[in-house]
Amino acid sequence: MKKVDVKRLMKLFKYAFFDAVMIAVSYMIAIFMFMVLELPLDNTALFVALPMVIVFKLLVFYVTGLYKMLENHVGFEDVIKIAIVSIVSNVVIVIFIAISGMQFMYKSAYFFITIAEIGLVTLPRIANRIIIYIKTNYDWNRALGKRTLIVGAGNAGELVVKEIYRNKDLNNIPVAFVDDNKDKIGNRLLGISIIGPIEMIRDFIDEYKIEEVIIAINYYPAKQLQNLVRMIADKNIRIKKLLSITDVDANRKLQIIDVKIEDLLNRDEIKLDDDCIKDFIKDEVVLVTGGGGSIGSELCRQIAEHNPKQLIIFDIYENNAYDVQQELLRKFSKSKRELNLVVLIGSVYNRTRLEHVFKTYRPTVVFHAAAYKHVPLMEDSAVEAVRTNVLGTYNVSSLANHYNVKKFVLVSSDKAVRSTNIMGATKRYAELVVQEQQSHTKVTKFAAVRFGNVLGSNGSVIPLFKKQIEDGGPVTVTHPDITRYFMTIPEAVGLILQCGVYAQGGEVFILDMGEPVRIIDLAEKMISLAGLRPHEDIKIEITGLRPGEKLFEELLVDHNHDNQHRTENHKIYIEKQREVFESELELGNIIETLEQYSNEEVKRFIAKVIPSYKRNGD
Repeated sequence: MKKVDVKRLMKLFKYAFFDAVMIAVSYMIAIFMFMVLELPLDNTALFVALPMVIVFKLLVFYVTGLYKMLENHVGFEDVIKIAIVSIVSNVVIVIFIAISGMQFMYKSAYFFITIAEIGLVTLPRIANRIIIYIKTNYDWNRALGKRTLIVGAGNAGELVVKEIYRNKDLNNIPVAFVDDNKDKIGNRLLGISIIGPIEMIRDFIDEYKIEEVIIAINYYPAKQLQNLVRMIADKNIRIKKLLSITDVDANRKLQIIDVKIEDLLNRDEIKLDDDCIKDFIKDEVVLVTGGGGSIGSELCRQIAEHNPKQLIIFDIYENNAYDVQQELLRKFSKSKRELNLVVLIGSVYNRTRLEHVFKTYRPTVVFHAAAYKHVPLMEDSAVEAVRTNVLGTYNVSSLANHYNVKKFVLVSSDKAVRSTNIMGATKRYAELVVQEQQSHTKVTKFAAVRFGNVLGSNGSVIPLFKKQIEDGGPVTVTHPDITRYFMTIPEAVGLILQCGVYAQGGEVFILDMGEPVRIIDLAEKMISLAGLRPHEDIKIEITGLRPGEKLFEELLVDHNHDNQHRTENHKIYIEKQREVFESELELGNIIETLEQYSNEEVKRFIAKVIPSYKRNGD
């Protein structure tokens, strides 16, 4: 504490000394001005009064907090404060002269004294920032930082440049701005030229030898952002963007982040009826199985925002469940909101544990997201795929039926359609289990939701490509023509919630996901976004299709298909389902004999129950 106090006192005395000198200099300037104008002035009275004026000023500066300013962060607001304090204190002195009759200085002179004082008192406080600015620019000229073009010469662009000044880890050299505002072109922002419109960015990249682009435009339309990102990506330079302060968490920390591959996928986002979803979730006891996974955790995040009576996260993996629990508790604590959250560890194939959960907490809405989903891994662990994806679904759905849950939504997959792998076949089996459960109840409304690959989920292709690029390659693609449908995790979860609203019993909801994406194109774009050249800096290696893997995923929505009907949401369809009988599912058989099956035997059993399942593409 003593060291801190000494340091503060030294800082106070340093600035008090500077201020005393600067105030005296202000008066000396006034005296010199009167000498030039040959105006009479009582110098004796002034030299008697000046020490008292300085003491008065220093006391005012201290009381108003001018000595508590951080010298490395003095900004425009601080300069305004200095000006106001100087003006007010000089007005007080002028009033004193008028009342007391002590004419040690002309009252009119205080106009010039105030201007000089503001400038001279401010100068020592901003000197350090001026030195840092000059030093930073000098260092840039000698540094090996990336020559950077900033898109957008507005408030966001200004924030980006200031963040680059402040954050040495960014290692950028701002070279120029581009902006579509014609009034800005040819001018400068923070000393950096605004060189032209955004449509000419490709030419500017070549002309100025740009190595990195930062997009600094708030609320930029999605279509324009996609076009801009695709145009820049062709130049194989790294692309970043300013994460708007309004998009950041409560800490409101400014961030410059990499542009994500999602920005390059030309697909409209799904529009949802948020009011209906809120009414659907509000005051319900909601159970999410697999609540720690990619889809399950996002389900929990979105459900929590709709004021459930209680949210129950059920997962076999304690680390994931703990991470989601802590994230939600921190978020709600910061915003001073309440969340009735319960986190339980257990497996969906443990019926005893599940029944205890249903009996204790009495959930009224269930989202069943617990499943094994990795296609190649499940080919070698087919028994476990059946245990979790089929028997686990039977346990959760039958208990939901027994305990009169209002709605039950199964998270399914596009791989359930004419599957060539055991994972997809077990998901189709799970759909049939849920449809069969519907025939046993007039209370619970069962439904399933099918969608394609989810961008950024655990084990998906994008995190894999990202790691491979970071490791210097190669990026592995199984086939040059392989395609997949994609959606983002929030979109997938929004769809699940919306389908929960629509569910009236026995539906399989499917999503119109637009056009499929070639995986090799995805790989090339991710390499380009990293500022590298595909096939040169990073090699792309074709490894061959894996067991059970399709070259083309099945089209989820066929607009000419008579069995598919659009809902109120033009992106969500319902696939008409046939009646499912308990006998055809052979659940009693698989429950009793599962442990006796080998990997290949259980696949043969599933192929009998699910005729559309063609093992290994046969």
